[in-house]
Amino acid sequence: MDHRGEFRRAALESGVPDDEVSRFSRHLRVSIGLSGAGGGHPVGQFGGLPRLPVGMKWPSAGDVPLPLLFSVDCGALPRIDGFDLPQDGTLLFFVDQEMDHEDRSGRYARVVYVPDGTETAVAKAPDSVRVRDRFDVGAELSAELPLWLQEGDDDWHEYWEDLDWEDMSPFQQQLVRYMENDLPHLDELRDLAYGLWSSDARVFIGGYADDEVINSIAEQTLAGREKAGEIPAIPVATWHSHLEEEKHRLTSEWISLAGEAHVYEEYYTSFVIRHDDLAAARVDKALPVTTFEAP
Repeated sequence: MDHRGEFRRAALESGVPDDEVSRFSRHLRVSIGLSGAGGGHPVGQFGGLPRLPVGMKWPSAGDVPLPLLFSVDCGALPRIDGFDLPQDGTLLFFVDQEMDHEDRSGRYARVVYVPDGTETAVAKAPDSVRVRDRFDVGAELSAELPLWLQEGDDDWHEYWEDLDWEDMSPFQQQLVRYMENDLPHLDELRDLAYGLWSSDARVFIGGYADDEVINSIAEQTLAGREKAGEIPAIPVATWHSHLEEEKHRLTSEWISLAGEAHVYEEYYTSFVIRHDDLAAARVDKALPVTTFEAP
């Protein structure tokens, strides 16, 4: 379905100028929320036992078997503009969240793609693996914007938290000018997008990569380019501004393959992937990051 076209038609009908709709649409992504299927058609399952290719061993990190978090039938999911998910087959997400949170190497998480036509069987769980209760999930669409374009309340915003103009980096000031000058109907466009597609799902396929994940990738990228001599050493005073610019650039290269909603005092895992790796179904290249929020 042409979601961008649907949004454009609705925005133009509301009186927003065409060029402003185009600017806003460049930042708009539509993700797929997974939640209890109810009476709808199931597109996957949380927990339970996976169907693996016949002869394939249960995914593990050394001798540590990885629990199945969830699986989805790619052919049953709605198609999203700019999100090159495989047309068919099954994606299975395995992760030992406690170990992945502590280790940070990515070895305690695995994404497995099983193409249609592969002979599969329900796998027998190793004795030491935790098998979560199974329940089927359905799909609904959700609009997503980058963190800096999201709406916060009057006193707090996760991106612009407590920042006065003089406290902002030059790049943050540039973003503010962009929103004020080039997106004068920002509130209206944002409300329209969320009105078309909104979900309170537990897991999302696609959309923007978690900000903490992108921040970590950006820090490593800048440090690596400095070390390799590709860019001059960045002064401490301007590091934050350079980091914000690098994060902004990386959001066009990376996308969320799947991510759990943030839950306080619980583990939640994000799997991010480069657009070109997803288009080639190289899901083994997905980067997992497990977070735990607590006081």
